Amino acid sequence: MNKDKKSRIQDVADLSGVSMMTVSRVLNRNSKVSEKTRSKVEAVLKDLNYQPNISARRLASNKSFFLGLLYDNPSTSYVSQFLLSSLKVCRDSGYHLVVDEADNNLSKTLDSITALINITQVDGLILLPPVCDIPKVLETLTTENIPFVRVSPNSQLNISPYVCMDDYQAAFEITEQLIHQGHVNIAHIIGHPDVGASRLRYQGFLDALRSNKINVPPEYIEQGFFTYKSGLSATQKLLSLTHRPSAIFASNDDMAAAAISAALMNNIHVPITLSIVGFDDTLLASTVWPHISTVRQPIKEMAKVAVELLVSGKFDDPSKTKSSDLRHVLDFEIIQRESSAELN
Repeated sequence: MNKDKKSRIQDVADLSGVSMMTVSRVLNRNSKVSEKTRSKVEAVLKDLNYQPNISARRLASNKSFFLGLLYDNPSTSYVSQFLLSSLKVCRDSGYHLVVDEADNNLSKTLDSITALINITQVDGLILLPPVCDIPKVLETLTTENIPFVRVSPNSQLNISPYVCMDDYQAAFEITEQLIHQGHVNIAHIIGHPDVGASRLRYQGFLDALRSNKINVPPEYIEQGFFTYKSGLSATQKLLSLTHRPSAIFASNDDMAAAAISAALMNNIHVPITLSIVGFDDTLLASTVWPHISTVRQPIKEMAKVAVELLVSGKFDDPSKTKSSDLRHVLDFEIIQRESSAELN
């Protein structure tokens, strides 16, 4: 067949030796197709570079093949990485992704959700923190019977599938790593107060110090908001103390990068005089200098699982889902780079 000519579903069916209905089921991720048949059809689809007509797919099923993603996260690095991964997985799954930013005004956020439901007719929504914990948002989606997956939620964990990592344990381990490097004067910049992961990371930090019988002076704790600006301000306060910390654990990479800048502005060498660690392992962590020691949050994998959960359709009816099946916890990794070192 001439590959320059646009392939039709009939061409795929003929070369696969199956019916057009079977090809349609493969395209729609129908579980009724055997794995052997699915593999054969998918090989032909790839060989022909077949691009399904989304309008025809919508007519052939009760789906729109659009997924929505709603965010209001101040860390642009985190959002960008999650978004790019989601787009790729959606494309590979034959779906389109519609992205919208939540507004500080709840009414406008609910209007955005209504538009996604009524105009775009999304088959489901992915909610990033802190949107994933807004009661009115959850209530609206539940009332409208729209499937949704939440990322790192902090409340109502039995109402939908969600993807997360163990923020508490990760914070505990990266704090212990600083302790093993000889640091006892360790400060912490807390993440945004509306994000549940901030509390878990703060608690992991505190418990790691307590388990090693290290006291934390109140002035070593600063509130951040997951933004570079807040990290800069918090670090300036910490570095103005009479007894400065020898290490700072910032609750994300944006704030850790800001902490490095603040140290350089004060002629403080990182990591010889001050060690700094972050959280997330976004692209920023390996582009600033010194490169940031951090927790590798599986952002790409979380995006992949979130999309796959919606595409699978397994959670379209929450009443038929066991609570134990809702939680999807992914692994993290501690990454040692040049921003932290043993205390001299």
